[in-house]
Amino acid sequence: MARKSKMTVLKRQREMKKAEKAALKRSNRDERRAADPVGQEDRIASRDDLEGYGFGPDEEDEEAEDSETQS
Repeated sequence: MARKSKMTVLKRQREMKKAEKAALKRSNRDERRAADPVGQEDRIASRDDLEGYGFGPDEEDEEAEDSETQS
């Protein structure tokens, strides 16, 4: 029977710990996806969201809205 060196034992423990951490991340990700009822394709930013990110209406859009309200 071969005697195991301490380095190989430590290496195997590191590999097991890394694999367990990756499995935990995968399961957490799957749980988050299952808990999220809204799919990626259903996510559409509202006008308020866009303004919050600095994508406010252009001057042309404001002029078009003004002309529509005056008509």
